[in-house]
Amino acid sequence: MTGAAGYLGAMTQFTSTASVATDRPARFAKQLASHLGRKVATAWDEETEQGSIDFGSGRATLAAGDGVLLIGLVADDAAGRDRFEDVVGRHLVRFGAKDELVCTWVRTDGTRGTEQRNEGDVS
Repeated sequence: MTGAAGYLGAMTQFTSTASVATDRPARFAKQLASHLGRKVATAWDEETEQGSIDFGSGRATLAAGDGVLLIGLVADDAAGRDRFEDVVGRHLVRFGAKDELVCTWVRTDGTRGTEQRNEGDVS
């Protein structure tokens, strides 16, 4: 690609967000960052209750809110976004199995992304 189309194509990012209801958002975010930090670069700030996970070709941000863990994802391509949704959501749901966490992603364009929940949960 050349010209403006090539430049804009190079800037395309694929994003999604999830708002996971939980009574312990900071605990789960910290655990997620710590666990994934064994394989990729992560950060968690106890004071601000915010963190990040750097996948190289994508990044997740974590923020503990009042009764909710807010997660934002940015990836270089759609396949990466789908993969990161799965990795982050699957680990989070596993950590929060007793709390029956459900991680439902919404794409920036408003379409529904992937969803992770315990295998025994029926929707």
